[in-house]
Amino acid sequence: MRRALATLTTAALAAGLGSYATGAAQAATEVAAAPSAVTAPSLAASPVAPDATATQVHRYKPPPIRWGSCSTDRLKAAGAQCGMLTVPMDYNRPTGTKIKIAVSRVKADPKVRYQGAMLVNPGGPGGSGLGLAVLGEFVPDGAGAGYDWIGFDPRGVGSSRPALTCDGNVTAAPRPYYTPYKTAIYDQWISRSKSYAKKCAANGSILKHMRTSSTVADMESLRKALGRTQINLYGFSYGTYLGQMYASKYPKQVRRFVLDGVVDPRRVWYKANLDQNIAFEKSMRQFFNWVADNDEAYGLGSDGQDVRAKWYKLRSKLVYNPQGKLGPSELTDVFLSAGYYVYDWDYLAQVFAAAQAGNYEPAEQSYVEGNPTGPGADNGYAVYAAVQCTDNHWPSKWSTWREDAWQLNKSAPFETWGNTWFNAPCHWWPVEADDDPYINGSKAPAMLLIGETNDAATPFSGAIEVRRRFPKSVLIEGVGGSTHSGSLSGVSCTDDKIAAFLKSGTLPARRAGVLSDVKCAPVPAPEPSVTAAARKSGQPTEKSVGIKNRELRELLDGARGF
Repeated sequence: MRRALATLTTAALAAGLGSYATGAAQAATEVAAAPSAVTAPSLAASPVAPDATATQVHRYKPPPIRWGSCSTDRLKAAGAQCGMLTVPMDYNRPTGTKIKIAVSRVKADPKVRYQGAMLVNPGGPGGSGLGLAVLGEFVPDGAGAGYDWIGFDPRGVGSSRPALTCDGNVTAAPRPYYTPYKTAIYDQWISRSKSYAKKCAANGSILKHMRTSSTVADMESLRKALGRTQINLYGFSYGTYLGQMYASKYPKQVRRFVLDGVVDPRRVWYKANLDQNIAFEKSMRQFFNWVADNDEAYGLGSDGQDVRAKWYKLRSKLVYNPQGKLGPSELTDVFLSAGYYVYDWDYLAQVFAAAQAGNYEPAEQSYVEGNPTGPGADNGYAVYAAVQCTDNHWPSKWSTWREDAWQLNKSAPFETWGNTWFNAPCHWWPVEADDDPYINGSKAPAMLLIGETNDAATPFSGAIEVRRRFPKSVLIEGVGGSTHSGSLSGVSCTDDKIAAFLKSGTLPARRAGVLSDVKCAPVPAPEPSVTAAARKSGQPTEKSVGIKNRELRELLDGARGF
């Protein structure tokens, strides 16, 4: 049943402030080490039958794409073509208002067997996939050569038209501290969240048609425009949810899908964020332990708990004494990537060491460069909100959000409140939410799923659940790793199996039980690139030094955009 996202009433706000002292007292002791064991919230029971809408398909026939030149140097160098796909804003009114989806194509090598069109999505939602038509270059053994690689900016993103934006200065620093240990901070974040949602209403009618199911319909239109009877897909992160839904709705149109960093369809999206808060705490501990293991390079201590305590002490200092544009929230955002991937651990450890020595400039520079401001700068975030806020219902009472955040913050203080405020506009979103279709892969062909054991963005339990729902699928586990969507990073155990699947459709055998089918080494942590003597300069080396397929990692990082 459709219902509006509830607005925050005066009574609810009063209730929210009523237990404020409890949370504030808790925040005051945030620096103290959290318990080593963190318990996840219980999982909701999965539906026992598919939603009827899962089988609904659309009959829209798009006009051909008029291919031309691309604007970016990287796509030009790859010989890519670019164009626009015309689709309905509302598929229930296919003759009504049209929007444009920006598409890129790197054509297959004519000297090898043609394998069809391979769509690529980098994640998000809100990530720009237009530049990822070059992904085939990074697949081992020339296994990508037989495909037309298709990048695209999903509706509302990047070069697609219209492109969403709400407030291009939303990340302007310094912002209030994420952890609202004072009523004034809490009120600021409530005001910011309500304001952002209100400004987003200016995007107009398209906000009503930004759900994942609409992008899946666009993918089907893209298949038709390309003249293919089936499509292939390489989906990272949120792109795995697109793949799940497409395969549920259009199983006969699925050829070979690779889904890396698998979204749990049971948890979309409020509960998924609660899961992330817990998982990021664990992955950040892995980072702090690695820094401690390399004390000779970074000089931050040889005990992971001590290193962690130093980082929280730095964050606490910034609460009272921001350094330029670097406050405690900005410091959290700079180090968030350490919880996502191992790629920048060396760089971030150097940023950490510089700040510990009193030099905050590298951290400030990292935040400013990664969070541009100005007209349209929030496009990725605006699309993220437009999709997630309407894909599924969020708790109607703000008190639920608040109490969940304070409870999780006790054991997971790194990301809990930052994640809460990142998603808070959904509580005041100007468009109704609805439940997306049930994910049912019983009719889908074999697919390749990939994830690491301690992936924080898409916890590994989601990959296990999708493996269950897609009974022909095979799951590769990067054992013990914490890197999110890290395939094609040079781990041969994983990458060679991707290549075999794309080249010939060959997959490892599926095992009996609720478990992964293949266990591989995870993406390896980098080697420290700085000596104790060089560390005194206070200038970190470049990001991703020594990482295999560095260009690909930077392409994906840039594509996700926020």
